[in-house]
Amino acid sequence: MLTNNYKPYVGGVPISIEHLAEELRKIGHTVYVFAPSYGKQEDEPYVIRYPSFPMAIAGAPVPNILTGMFQRKMRELQIDLIHVHHPAIVGNVALALRRQLGIPVVFTYHTRYEEYLYYVKSLQQVERCTGVIKSYLTYFCNHCDLLLAPTPGIEKHLIYEKGVETPVEILPTGILEENFYPEKNMVCEIRKRYLQGADYLFCTVARLAKEKNLDFLLDALKKTKEALAFQGQTFHHLMIGEGLEREHLEQKCLELGLEGQVIFLGNVDNRQIKNYQAACDLFLFTSKSETQGIVVLEAMAAGTPVVAVDATGVRDVVRAKENGMLTTEDADCFAAAIEQALCSPGLYTRLRDHAKKTAAEYAETEIARRAERLYLQLLSKYQYKCYNVRVGNEQCQN
Repeated sequence: MLTNNYKPYVGGVPISIEHLAEELRKIGHTVYVFAPSYGKQEDEPYVIRYPSFPMAIAGAPVPNILTGMFQRKMRELQIDLIHVHHPAIVGNVALALRRQLGIPVVFTYHTRYEEYLYYVKSLQQVERCTGVIKSYLTYFCNHCDLLLAPTPGIEKHLIYEKGVETPVEILPTGILEENFYPEKNMVCEIRKRYLQGADYLFCTVARLAKEKNLDFLLDALKKTKEALAFQGQTFHHLMIGEGLEREHLEQKCLELGLEGQVIFLGNVDNRQIKNYQAACDLFLFTSKSETQGIVVLEAMAAGTPVVAVDATGVRDVVRAKENGMLTTEDADCFAAAIEQALCSPGLYTRLRDHAKKTAAEYAETEIARRAERLYLQLLSKYQYKCYNVRVGNEQCQN
């Protein structure tokens, strides 16, 4: 697996890669992750670090792919298949290795890259970049051997909007079994520590970056504060994650009168996220750039109903008034959805129960088995030999 970012960088893609690699190893495969070196991370088995530059884009160090180690290591390890998780930088490496080594390349479309154009300053540059990004993504996808889309919505986006011709299969990011079992003592401790006399506790897990639409979230929380005040109720909100927008968001909280109610926790150990989610009454999600939204499913696994902006990727997971609430990008509507979920006991119970059932459909073990089948089908086209690889109840020894 090739990636532009990985632990200790916090984000949905590193989590997705780690989960899939772990589960594939459990069912008998050897999986290496080629990831940038950040200088401080601990050594891990099966993780091969390559250099990165100290500069950063959107908070992530820039990989340095000007090294011959990729081809050398791939030959040494006798790699059969490359699964790349970004179209640029290591994406270019993956296509070069495909030509040099004659092995297939699988690409997961994790991110709506067009949603990151706010980093470009002028409208003229945005328009120019939009065309370049669209053309490059189509080119890249059409030079891979298989595309994986996390949701049906993204599958349609790739086929009908991007115009890709490479075969596309749906493979969601899976949820580890441990996410379904929050630690009760920790959950109670977290709720007691942060509720502090308020009636409700909410949380959001996100990188504090513009593409996560957190300015809108704060606007919606101000409306929620006003709506609940009529009933004599209050809330606290946990903002879990770190990023370049933190100072701006903290300042906005002061301006909106949310200081003390929105609590910035920074990064939290990923193994503890489930406990924070389970301690909260609602999980709030406003990003419009997701292809799936793994943290949404993790919240559901913890039994916490979700209120989210209706956007591509998320709407494939959250079903309105069944396992969560979907709203337009309107602060009043978002606040109304929060109030409705909280103040309708029958609705809240239904949302919580159906959320856990939905999350169960994304158990990582089954996702890994599906990935295995797709890999083997692709490898068979390349006439590779596979030894003692179990597919269902059959042995493949070509």
